[in-house]
Amino acid sequence: MLNRVILMGRLVSAPELKTTPSGVSVTSFRIAVDRNYVKQGEERKADFFDIVCWRNQAEFVCRYFGKGSMIAIDGQLQSRTYQAKDGTNRYVVEVVADNVSFTGERRDNSGGYNQSYGTNQSYGNQSYGNQSYQQEAPAQQPASYQSGANSDFQDMPLDDDLPF
Repeated sequence: MLNRVILMGRLVSAPELKTTPSGVSVTSFRIAVDRNYVKQGEERKADFFDIVCWRNQAEFVCRYFGKGSMIAIDGQLQSRTYQAKDGTNRYVVEVVADNVSFTGERRDNSGGYNQSYGTNQSYGNQSYGNQSYQQEAPAQQPASYQSGANSDFQDMPLDDDLPF
């Protein structure tokens, strides 16, 4: 059986951290995911999905994401029923997040958002890691490989005996 959901969208409202009676952190929120196609003469449409995060994931989302933030979710689709306060039975389908990731978008000092792709950092069930959002410089390769000149490589003999 396979049950995987991967979504990337914007939070519709600010997530709110709650705690179960046993002390487990949980948050639920909704994201809007734009559809890939737009009919000519119409506005782009979006689909809305309910997301649930538990424990460290919930704390992470509430700390670093707000209304309008772009977020990537990797999780499982689950359905459940419950009885509402008015006594009616309700059926809910939601994504239970296994991993939550930044999408490379950074918040600027004025509280808005700007695009800065290439910093996709996944935090999953790991520690929060680099909380300052600073992208590390890529590791430098040895100087002889950076030039790409033919003198950087050795010729191999053209015999038919391969060592493997």
